[in-house]
Amino acid sequence: MPDFFPFIPGTETGRAARQHASDASPLLGRFRAVPPASRTAARQLGLLSASAGRGSVHVGYGALLVAGVDSGSDDGDNDFDDDDDDDDDGMGNDNGSGGRGCGKVMRKVLRTWRRFARSSRRNVRDLWVAPRQTAVKRVVESWWRRWGVLVFLPAALAVAWCAVPFPQYALPPNSHETKPMPDTPSSRHRAPGHGEARVQVNFWFFLLVYYGFYNLTALIWITKVFNLYSLNWWPSTLGFPLTVSLIAIISLAAPIPVYLIPEARSITVHNTAWISWTFVIMAMPVAIAFCILMTHERHLGLRNSLSETQRIFTSSWWTGKSDTLSATRDFNRRRGRLGRARTSFDPDAALQVADQSRPTMPVFMQRRRWLPASFVRFVWFCLALFISLLAYLIGEAYAEIYLRTLPHNSFETIVYVYSWVVTVHLLDALTGWILGATEGERVGSYPLSWIFKLYFMLTYQTYVRALYARLRSPTQFIWLQGLSSGFLIILTPVTMTQTYHRVLSMIGLTTQSYASYQKICTRNVFIRFLAENVSMLTFLGSILVLHFGANKDVYPYFAFDDPDELYDFELTFYASMITWACELTAGIVLRGLIRWIFGVNASVEGKMDLAVWPELLPTSVAVMLHVLQSMLFSIIRLHFR
Repeated sequence: MPDFFPFIPGTETGRAARQHASDASPLLGRFRAVPPASRTAARQLGLLSASAGRGSVHVGYGALLVAGVDSGSDDGDNDFDDDDDDDDDGMGNDNGSGGRGCGKVMRKVLRTWRRFARSSRRNVRDLWVAPRQTAVKRVVESWWRRWGVLVFLPAALAVAWCAVPFPQYALPPNSHETKPMPDTPSSRHRAPGHGEARVQVNFWFFLLVYYGFYNLTALIWITKVFNLYSLNWWPSTLGFPLTVSLIAIISLAAPIPVYLIPEARSITVHNTAWISWTFVIMAMPVAIAFCILMTHERHLGLRNSLSETQRIFTSSWWTGKSDTLSATRDFNRRRGRLGRARTSFDPDAALQVADQSRPTMPVFMQRRRWLPASFVRFVWFCLALFISLLAYLIGEAYAEIYLRTLPHNSFETIVYVYSWVVTVHLLDALTGWILGATEGERVGSYPLSWIFKLYFMLTYQTYVRALYARLRSPTQFIWLQGLSSGFLIILTPVTMTQTYHRVLSMIGLTTQSYASYQKICTRNVFIRFLAENVSMLTFLGSILVLHFGANKDVYPYFAFDDPDELYDFELTFYASMITWACELTAGIVLRGLIRWIFGVNASVEGKMDLAVWPELLPTSVAVMLHVLQSMLFSIIRLHFR
């Protein structure tokens, strides 16, 4: 080590110290200067070393995380190996006599079961509770595991959720939900877009099972988003389990009085009322986190006094006053200007210097005016959450307007779809600007921008999928898919060129380097691939289980048994299958073009993101499941007994 390092390496007791105990690597404060990884380590990284040095966001901080994916987990992966070895040693003394043969088999089965339980518990912890980079890396390396976790798992959970049979009862003869006769004046009543209620359902089953799981998913999604933001939203005195339990109890208890009051029971039949209450539940963690920050005075500048070293760079050090803030200086400047404006200037008067201290701003005004950057960042984060919820409400309005004005021709269908596309992309762009992708930009969180991009992309895809159930001819499918695939294959490579990036930079729409901008575009292709596949798989699965399953009358939108309707199950299902095949083909062609033109692999970039930021995996599954549940919840018909 050169002589210009005038310090002695510190003493470490953590896992990193055990790993680098024999390395000649000095301790730089809290961080150890680790020499470059060897070729063996690079080979172990596999996919993570494929794009090192390409100029993407993984260069720099992300590259350091990539280099440490395997280094920090060897001890953790073997947490349970000692127990297995102990079990083997304890079981190895059996002499194998005939009288103990049955006992040996039972002990072997028990040992295998314990090993399986420990492995399952470790996988749940390392993938979903406290994600680790090595565990996530093992999942995303192979395409079939990646598809299983990111596509099939959320789709299967959503389909199983809507397939749970409801306790159903026949509608009373005088029910206002019964379809009126054609010769009555009420025949001009337009039914809701998702159909009239056909049966009564049990309120308590809906509340505790169906709606309870929907709210639980929403709370998990919000919690995972806060994990990406690196902030615990629950009070430390209560803890996470108790706080979540209290919110869950409130979410289920509040609708009960509304149901029990006959005059207010009509509110419970509206899907929008239940979804709005879920949004209130999702806003509770945000409100709790905001109250915690306000209680701890994180929005104030006088929470902690300045140190003597910090005061050197303020006027308080040189004037002998107490701590001052920028707001105080602005206040004093304004007071000085006003004072000079009030006094008359006499050029013949003698110069007088008064030893008088300037009036300072009152303490309560200092506390009110100063806002730390961390608090402003949290406000931006809350605004991004609000816009994401607003997007879903707008989608509900779009879908209801379209379904209530059926039938439509091909031109009207295209106008509806692409007006929704423009709306979602505008909200997505606004949220992306708020979140940013690098530090220093409002929120400045690349993982959060990743998750919200997935949220908006999936929100757009789910409403388009729901539209497929009300297309009347193959021509409408062809028009929609032709325009979608054509725009995707042509426009995406154009937007990734240096010329397009230069134009965006000239008009001030981006300040990123071309490498970072290219990385974001490639990431968006990977996210679109996930959103298309999970939404289409859920749509096809829900059509099957709701059309042929026990909840057919609860979801009349997928019944397809009204002779007056022009929609057909076979057309919807098989045309959707062909559409999915076209989307898969368009995705393969697009990724091939990107790799051929720009030398970038979209799958590798997506896998790198998931491995470098392991919290993205459970958060992605949670947001997918929540959006898919919201799509299915919006078309259920509620009429409680």
